[in-house]
Amino acid sequence: MTIPGQFSMTFNNLTEYGCEKVYTEQVSSVAERDQLDAALGILRPGDKLVVTKLDRLARSVQHLGQIIDRVNAAEASLVILDMGGTAVDTSNATGKLILNVMSSVSQFEREMMLERQREGIAKAKAKAEGKYKGRKPTARAKTDMVKLALDKGVSKAQICRDLEISKTSLYRIIGKLKA
Repeated sequence: MTIPGQFSMTFNNLTEYGCEKVYTEQVSSVAERDQLDAALGILRPGDKLVVTKLDRLARSVQHLGQIIDRVNAAEASLVILDMGGTAVDTSNATGKLILNVMSSVSQFEREMMLERQREGIAKAKAKAEGKYKGRKPTARAKTDMVKLALDKGVSKAQICRDLEISKTSLYRIIGKLKA
């Protein structure tokens, strides 16, 4: 069995399964997923795309459908190692059925979570008399300290440690300072 590409964050589970190549990426929910596209792009007939969990693969039922279409077009199959404690392999009809049911349940849970989030924000807005603005930005409040440290020649890594901000936040501040 040839397994040319996998997509996951857990390297050990995939290598134990026998995967020959592991693709990883950590991107936001709206960013392009180049590694996923690369893994899907090299699938050949008979290959298996192996992931540790469904939520690491698709963002929605529609997105999962698109991925499955690409896997099927390559005459390959999808294996999800942890689907409620068991592995699911779409190379057979039972695996396809389980995947469709579980992805629908997963989408339902996500929509319910977003609905509760919207309700919570609406309550917070009502309680704050329309002054709700979300979480207070903590890193951007340190812009002046970042500018001072940069002017003194302090390294970016040291600034992150001293001010307890992430590298992403630091570069966001630097970008705004340059603008």
